[in-house]
Amino acid sequence: MDQPTLRQYALISAVAAVVTIGLKGAAYLLTGSVAILSDALESLVNLIAAVVALMALSAAARPADDDHAYGHTKAEYFSSGFEGGLILVAAGSIAYAAIRRLLAPQAIAQPGLGLAVSTAASLVNLGVARVLFRAGRRHASIALEADARHLMTDVWTSAGVIAGVGAAAVTGWRILDPLVAIVVAANIVRTGADLIRRSALGLLDTSLPDDARQQIQAVLDARAVDGVRWHALRTRQAGRWRFISFHVLVPGDWTVQRGHDLLERIEDEVRAVMPFSTVFTHLEPIEDPASFQDQRLDRPGEPVASPAPPRPA
Repeated sequence: MDQPTLRQYALISAVAAVVTIGLKGAAYLLTGSVAILSDALESLVNLIAAVVALMALSAAARPADDDHAYGHTKAEYFSSGFEGGLILVAAGSIAYAAIRRLLAPQAIAQPGLGLAVSTAASLVNLGVARVLFRAGRRHASIALEADARHLMTDVWTSAGVIAGVGAAAVTGWRILDPLVAIVVAANIVRTGADLIRRSALGLLDTSLPDDARQQIQAVLDARAVDGVRWHALRTRQAGRWRFISFHVLVPGDWTVQRGHDLLERIEDEVRAVMPFSTVFTHLEPIEDPASFQDQRLDRPGEPVASPAPPRPA
């Protein structure tokens, strides 16, 4: 799947957000419930986040150029980080509205019809979230995955709101409405903080997860026969793209062609288990002690002696 298709998923999310805003807004007007209002506010955040994701995926789809030799895929991290921030803002707004209603509780009007409309909006979000989750996981798009997580948070939020508002309508305990809204705000804070954390780690070039590194190591271990060894495995991820580098040590009497052919086979095997990857390799003679001095991350360059000044004639 190419990036234009990924952008189409973000567009689907935006359309779904417009639909749910309309449904939840209607549910709030019917009931006057602050909990349902908080749910509608989160859907407004969903719309803004979907638009930002669409912009980020458009930027990430741009090809590499002279100023960005490794592409623009990190643009997705800005989208997910921004979405995490929006979630925190939504949580603050929900908490503020809930506290005001807690100080002055009000009865809920037409709860049955209002909750039916809210349930319909939640089903729309659930369907779109499942689609985005599959696309985000399959194609390693953190922007789509972040959008899906946000929508699933909205689904759970709506479930809590529906249960709380329904209980308040049945029991007549008006205080349940704002209390449910406060619980909703506390719950979505965790999702927002997690998105911001993951975006920050991506921008800091964090290594691939342990399970991904183990798959790469398994490929390299399978080739470590007949005097072949490897070391200095380093990985990072930029949006949906992975960058993998390692050194392969071979007997010094090998020809350049034989070493090159081995590296080509290893790179193909690594890309087979790690799609969307750029693989960098370095060939070294196993007998040379210098081949083992470049395993550290911080290998400083040797100082170069300045040439002696010319002697006067």
